[in-house]
Amino acid sequence: MAQNTTMEEFEALLNESFEMDTPNEGSVVKGKVIAVEAGQAIIDVGYKMEGRVDLKEFANPGEAPEIAVGDEVEVYLRAAENARGEAVISREMARREEAWDRLEKAYADDQRVEGAIFGRVKGGFTVDLGGAVAFLPGSQVDVRPVRDAGPLMGLKQPFQILKMDRRRGNIVVSRRAILEESRAEQRAEVIANLTEGQAVEGVVKNITEYGAFVDLGGVDGLLHVTDMAWRRVNHPSEILSIGETVKVQVIKINKDTHRISLGMKQLQEDPWDLVAAKYPLSSVHAGRVTNITDYGAFVELEPGVEGLVHVSEMSWTKKNVHPGKIVSTSQEVDVMVLEIDQAKRRVSLGLKQTMRNPWEVFSETHPEGTVVEGEVKNITEFGLFVGLPGDIDGMVHLSDLSWDERGEDAIQNYRKGDMVQAVVSEVDIEKERISLSIKNVGGDKFAEAVGGVKRGDIITVNVTAIEEGGVEVEYEGMKSFIRRSDLSRERADQRPERFNVGDKVDVRVTNVDSRSRRLGLSIKAREIAEEKEAVEQYGSSVSGASLGDILGAALKGDN
Repeated sequence: MAQNTTMEEFEALLNESFEMDTPNEGSVVKGKVIAVEAGQAIIDVGYKMEGRVDLKEFANPGEAPEIAVGDEVEVYLRAAENARGEAVISREMARREEAWDRLEKAYADDQRVEGAIFGRVKGGFTVDLGGAVAFLPGSQVDVRPVRDAGPLMGLKQPFQILKMDRRRGNIVVSRRAILEESRAEQRAEVIANLTEGQAVEGVVKNITEYGAFVDLGGVDGLLHVTDMAWRRVNHPSEILSIGETVKVQVIKINKDTHRISLGMKQLQEDPWDLVAAKYPLSSVHAGRVTNITDYGAFVELEPGVEGLVHVSEMSWTKKNVHPGKIVSTSQEVDVMVLEIDQAKRRVSLGLKQTMRNPWEVFSETHPEGTVVEGEVKNITEFGLFVGLPGDIDGMVHLSDLSWDERGEDAIQNYRKGDMVQAVVSEVDIEKERISLSIKNVGGDKFAEAVGGVKRGDIITVNVTAIEEGGVEVEYEGMKSFIRRSDLSRERADQRPERFNVGDKVDVRVTNVDSRSRRLGLSIKAREIAEEKEAVEQYGSSVSGASLGDILGAALKGDN
């Protein structure tokens, strides 16, 4: 009877155990630590199930595990039983599930979450958000690039969740968003206490090519390079260094963007207030070249006052060269004040005006008619350019190259670099032009030779060549040609061969052409003129005297 009772009790207990609700695998259950041994915690999760969890799963990144016998913890039930009959549980997975639930709620409510940076990965860092691991991009660590993240490692601090995907297990957080938000509040408070025109002190936090950022006590202002000093500043590092305390003036505050523009030079006296009085027009001053551009050079007259020497005002003679070939940076030069624009704060300067006009000097030292010598600098289709004293050029036109040759032919006799002599024909100072003549060196031989000869004169010439069409003759070194038809009034005597080279012949001048530099000569015209004169003196057309009688009388009279 007792045996039957025991069997019934056992059966009832067995049925009771089958009817008990056992936790589902993949769920979070509560358990109690019943022992700690061999680096593991043995946890009773109820339902007559026990499992083991490594102690490291109870520790936060960078911290020692805090677990003791009797502690109640939540664990994740991965499997109800393994090969050893133990439950397979995980504290880390339980924390992750708990964390994801908490983080999803915070993400939905746009709330901050607390975490700690515990590792570095490509492109950023890993953050423990109380069981869930998130990615912190490098650009989201701080408002400015962070060179050393060591002080931030393991430090619990707030983060903003930017993006999360539970299915993929991805969470992206930002520390920068938190800083910017708190910084915006701080900026608003500081800006509320600032007014435009106010002088404040600040610390130089960063230096760039275009200026420096100055911390005004929680808010940064930009001190642009052009507002650092009245003089030209090539780089802010010339006058500022990081960490330096400077006094600045608030120039402008943008209430919408919270941007603050600062200035240092505004606290100093403006040198432009005295420019007009100190630098009157046409006055000459010493200055220093500070910058060279394609269009000219900037010259500093005093700190804060610069003027531009335009390329056209740099040299009398060097017209198409870069300003850097005339002056160099830091060179001391004398300049003349040409124009002052007080409104635009501009001074126009001249460099060449401090030197005498070389065309003026040449005109004084080389009046028209002076013979000069120079090197052929250039040859063009219309003439030669010859280098002259004062680093200027004179031009010899084609028509001034030779008396005897066409200009196009004469120019072929010259080469670049040849030394030539020429006569100064004209100097135009305003147009900066000098006209030269090579053919006039030694005077005009044609004019000298025929200076007293006029049309109708009888002159004696020497025969220099016999040609089929006539004879070539020479008078005082000047060549002329007598055509066959002009050799005699008698057709039978119009034969060139009846003359010999070296013969002296009397001819009548029929034309004096200064342009072609030729004398028109004719024996025939001389004979006709002599006959006419004889008729007038020794007979008339109505006297009945024959031509032979008249010529005989004329010849007798001559004798």
